[in-house]
Amino acid sequence: MAGINKVMIIGRLGQEPELRQTGSGQAVCTLNVATSENWTDKEGQRQERTEWHRIVIWGRQAENAAKYLAKGRQVYVEVNFKLVHGKLHKARKNTLQKS
Repeated sequence: MAGINKVMIIGRLGQEPELRQTGSGQAVCTLNVATSENWTDKEGQRQERTEWHRIVIWGRQAENAAKYLAKGRQVYVEVNFKLVHGKLHKARKNTLQKS
């Protein structure tokens, strides 16, 4: 049976993208993305839970993210993962889109 190895996060940026350069000059951008879940509990009270996701983007996509994204903007991040020697490593970042 084939499976899907994909993580999708749709949320809002909690702060401005943080762009920096490595010692070799490669661009690295860090995003803090909030996702929220809303529901009504047994007593009829509306509840909300927010989770924060730290996303690290490299290279040209990092430069574009810092240029076009801003605090409060909605983003869609999709990533494939692979296991290497029992550790989780990012295999490929497919998309980063502003909304």
